[in-house]
Amino acid sequence: MKRISVFGLGYVGAVTAACLAGAGHSVTGVDVSAAKRAMLESGRAPVLEPGLDELVAAVHKAGRLRAVRDTAVAVTESDISFICVGTPSLSNGRLDLSMLERVCEEIGGALRSKQSFHWIVVRSTMLPGTMRSLVIPRIEASSEKRAGIDFAVCVNPEFTREGSAVADFLYASVTVLGADDPAHLIPISELYKDTSERVFTTSLNAAEMVKYVCNAFHALKVAFANEVGTLCRQLDVDEQAVTKIFFSDTKLNISTAYLTPGFAFGGSCLPKDLRALTYRAKQLDLDLPLMQAILPSNQAHLDRAMDAVLATKSKRIGVLGLSFKAGTDDLRESPSVKLIKRLLAEGRRVQIWDRDVSLGRVVGSNRRFIEEEIPHIGALLSMDMEQVINESELVVVCTKSAEIEARLADVKSRRSVMDLHSGELVVLNDNDVHSRERSTPGPADTHQLEISTAQ
Repeated sequence: MKRISVFGLGYVGAVTAACLAGAGHSVTGVDVSAAKRAMLESGRAPVLEPGLDELVAAVHKAGRLRAVRDTAVAVTESDISFICVGTPSLSNGRLDLSMLERVCEEIGGALRSKQSFHWIVVRSTMLPGTMRSLVIPRIEASSEKRAGIDFAVCVNPEFTREGSAVADFLYASVTVLGADDPAHLIPISELYKDTSERVFTTSLNAAEMVKYVCNAFHALKVAFANEVGTLCRQLDVDEQAVTKIFFSDTKLNISTAYLTPGFAFGGSCLPKDLRALTYRAKQLDLDLPLMQAILPSNQAHLDRAMDAVLATKSKRIGVLGLSFKAGTDDLRESPSVKLIKRLLAEGRRVQIWDRDVSLGRVVGSNRRFIEEEIPHIGALLSMDMEQVINESELVVVCTKSAEIEARLADVKSRRSVMDLHSGELVVLNDNDVHSRERSTPGPADTHQLEISTAQ
């Protein structure tokens, strides 16, 4: 059994407190609202949530759940404090972190006179960097102690839904724990050993970010489904039949396919079909902002990649991969072709290697495309990858293949390499690159930089 304090008794805090008490721990709830404290003290749930009233009544009767206002009492009589206060939006979209600030200062003040080590776990939703820019400094300043030495700070984002929050907590599909020191997560992970299918331990920033990624994707799915339904109805198409067939493909549609950050998309299908759908929607006077934004978003991603390559100031650039993806010679709307056109326009010398694209092999529409649309690029093709690498200052990886992957480690040891799929840039000789430095240095006389091409 662990002694736990939970700050904030709204939907997240009340469910967290009750479920942890239900697991056999001693839990103290803290809230500024006298009404919420009184309800919890009388064995009633302070928020409306299916199953919560019964759970609160049971753990209160067992003596494992109480409520107080005094932060010092809650911190002194617990080993782990969960912060579950709200972080609502202001009118301009910025997060209101005032409640988080206040709780951090109160907990820090209580820690000042506490002798034993204490764990602070933040479940409140906050943008990446908030732990380091706000939570840790506020607690350290108020406590006059050091994070990682006198107390631990962790991030444990919640993934519960109102209306099913108790079940979501007790049968979580995933639990995320973030900390600078993985050892600090051991007692926290023990709390979830019987309630979560998978527990992921990661950094503070990643744990802060994952909640936003999940919620943004959920919102994206709802908006996408609604736009599809709107278009189907206007075209007199059975939206339920379309949806049922769409769901049935678990290889590409309802799966992890296409969800790994990488280079821009291209090819003969995706751009063309998106244009056709959005054009037809305009003919029907339908406003489908999500679908209309996909191609501009893809172009913006490509522009960031182009800017990152040009920022290296490299004059001789080798490009590995010309087709829109590995294993094909299709150059239609290939982002590699667009990138190379920009590099040539900026006066860079470019050489290209692509195993599947060579003028000696390409026939039909792809050959005509090269000869009619990009003859200047076709002339830059080489069948010798080693030559392309050796004669370049910077090697840009545009498509991923087993052959390229097998060579990357060796190439990085002797050439600057920008991998547009991983967002990694390994720079030799300290080229002037406007990027964010990684914390882990690369090989001798190199440094690794992380670029923002992967969104």
